[in-house]
Amino acid sequence: MNYRITNGAVTYGADTILEEINFEIKGTEKIAIVGRNGSGKSTLLKAIIDNEMLSEGIGIDRFNVYKEGSSQIGYLKQIDFEDDSITMLEEILKVYKNITDLEKRIAELVLKMQTDKSEETAQEYLKAQEKYELLDGYTYKKEYETVISKFGFSKEDKNKKLSEFSGGQRTKIAFIKLLLSKPDILLLDEPTNHLDITTIEWLEGYLKNYPKAVVIVSHDRMFLNKIANKVYEIEYGAITEYSGNYDFFEKQKRVNYEKQLKDYEYQQKEIKRLTDIANRFRYKPTKAKMAMSKLKQVERMVKIEEPNKYDLKTFKSGFQLAKESGRNVLNIENVDIGYNDTIINNVTFKMYKGQKLGIIGSNGTGKSTLLKTIVGKINPIKGIIEFGHNIQIGYFDQQMAQLTSDKTVFDEFKDEFPELTVTEARNNLASFMFTGEEVFKQVNMLSGGEKVRLQLCKILKKGPNLLILDEPTNHMDIIGKETLENLLKEYEGTLIFVSHDRYFVNKIADTILSIENGKAKFYDCNYEEYTKKESLEENMSQIKIEKEEVIKKPIHHSPLKEKGKLEKRINKIEITISEKERNVKELEEELTKGEIYTDYIKVKEIQNKIDSLNSEIETNIIEWEEIQEKLNKLDI
Repeated sequence: MNYRITNGAVTYGADTILEEINFEIKGTEKIAIVGRNGSGKSTLLKAIIDNEMLSEGIGIDRFNVYKEGSSQIGYLKQIDFEDDSITMLEEILKVYKNITDLEKRIAELVLKMQTDKSEETAQEYLKAQEKYELLDGYTYKKEYETVISKFGFSKEDKNKKLSEFSGGQRTKIAFIKLLLSKPDILLLDEPTNHLDITTIEWLEGYLKNYPKAVVIVSHDRMFLNKIANKVYEIEYGAITEYSGNYDFFEKQKRVNYEKQLKDYEYQQKEIKRLTDIANRFRYKPTKAKMAMSKLKQVERMVKIEEPNKYDLKTFKSGFQLAKESGRNVLNIENVDIGYNDTIINNVTFKMYKGQKLGIIGSNGTGKSTLLKTIVGKINPIKGIIEFGHNIQIGYFDQQMAQLTSDKTVFDEFKDEFPELTVTEARNNLASFMFTGEEVFKQVNMLSGGEKVRLQLCKILKKGPNLLILDEPTNHMDIIGKETLENLLKEYEGTLIFVSHDRYFVNKIADTILSIENGKAKFYDCNYEEYTKKESLEENMSQIKIEKEEVIKKPIHHSPLKEKGKLEKRINKIEITISEKERNVKELEEELTKGEIYTDYIKVKEIQNKIDSLNSEIETNIIEWEEIQEKLNKLDI
C-alpha cells in the first residue's frame, strides 16, 4: 500500500494554509503529524481524503497524488448516526455486515438441507463456512466485546439506544466503529481527547500492532512517542519529514536547525570575505582578474538559506503570589465524596507548601468531583477538609474553557481588575499572547485554547498560593503544554491538578493520587515512580492470587526454568491446535462426500463437531497469546 502527495497546496480564498505538501504513507507505517494550533494539521488529514482540496504547491516538482490500488481510508468525521433509535450494539454490528449476513445465510442453508439433498446446496453451504472462517467469523464477537469494554462501556450499555448517550460517548462509539472497520489507512485527529489513561494505554498497544497504516494528529507526546515511527512537522506552511518517534524528531529538528544556522553563518562570512577582496582590488589593473574570480566564486556558490526560527510564540507569566501560605496547606481525612451516592470512600492525604499533586484515574471515577469538593462547590458526605494559614485558592475547570460572553478580551479582563491601568491590563494580557487587535476580539469568538489562556491569565493575576486545575492542557498545542509545564514547575505555591496527559503529569507532579473503583490511594513520588510501584503492586497481587489458587506448596522457579516451562506449554498448545485444525479439515472433507451431504442429520452432527472444535481452537489461541505475553515479559 502506498499513498503519496507531491508538491500539493491547500488554499482558502486568498489565504494559503499549506504551500508545499510532500507527504507519503507506505505499508504499515505509523505516522505522527505535529505543529502549532492552526498550522494545518487537520486540514492535511481532510486533504488526504478529499483530493479536490489540493492544488499545485510552490515546489519545483510536478503536483501529483499517487494511490496504489483502491486503499480504504478511515476518518472520524462529524458524529451523525443514521438512526438514533437503534442500540449501540446494532450500530457497531454494521461494521460486520458481511459476517452477520453470512451467518443468516448459513442458518438458512442448514434449514434448507433438511428437505433439499442436492449437491449444489451442500457445496454452497461448504463455501459459506469457508468464507465465514476467512472473515474471522469465530472471533469477531470477542473482538468487538474487548474494544467496547476498553472504551469504558458496560455490558448494559450495548443495549442502550444511541439517543441515550452523551456527545462524548457518541464520539467513542463512532471511534470504536472506525477501529473495528480496519481501513488500509487510519486517520486519527486527536484520538486521546476525552479518553482516560487506562484507555489511552490500551489504544497505544492496539495502534502499535495495527496491521495497516496509521496517521495521527495529537498533542499527547507520550502517546506519539510510543506509536510513531515517522513524524511530519508542519511549520510556516511547509512540511518536513523525520524518521523516528517524537523524541527523535525533537532532537533531530534541533540538530538540523543548528547545523543549517552554522553553515549559513559560515557561508555569509565567506561571501563577505570574498566580496571585500573583490571590492578592494577590482579597480587595480594587476589585481582586477583576481577580483573578478572572487566574485564568480560567490556567484557559483549554492546559497544556504537562513533557517526559520522555531515557532515558539507562547504565553508567559511573571505573576507573583499575593501572600505566602503556611507550611500546612491542606488536610483531607476520611472524606467520602459524591453527590447523592458515594463515589469515593475514605479519601485521606495531606498537602504541604510547594507540593505538586497530580490526580489520575479512569473517566467517571470522581476526580473532578474531588476538586469541586475541595473548593467547596460540593459538600463532602463525611470527613474533614481543613486548609492551613493564609490559603488563597485559584480554581480552573473545563466549564471555564466554555466561557461565553459578548465582551471583548480586554473588557473581560479589565472588569475583573478595575484598579489596573489600561497599560497594566494590556501588559498582563500580552503575557498570555493577547496582543494588538486581539484584545478587542469578542470572547465568544475565541478558540478553546484561547479561552483557557484568558482564564489562566485572570486566575494567576490574583496571585493564589494554592492552584487547583482540572484538565488545564485540553485545547493546548505541544508548545502551549510545554510552556504551562515550565510555568507550573516554577510556580512557588502549592498545586493540585487533574490530567490524562501522562507526559504533563510526569513533568510536574511530585506526588500522585490514583483514583480507581471508589478508592483513592496517595503516592509520595512522581508519575514514573508511581507506574513502577503500581506494576510491582499488580505483580504482587497476582502472585498472591496464584498462591491462593495453588493447593500444594509452590515451587520457586528461576526465570530460565520458567521460560522453559512456558515454551513447553506453548509447544503443546501448538500441537493441540494443529491436531484440531487437521480434524476440522477432515470433517469438512467428510461433508463433501455424496452419502453425507445428502443426509441432513449427519451434516448437522458433523457441523456441530466442527463448531465445537473451532471454539476449542479459539480458546487454545487465547491461552497461547496469554503465555506468549508472559514469555515476552521475562527479561532473560
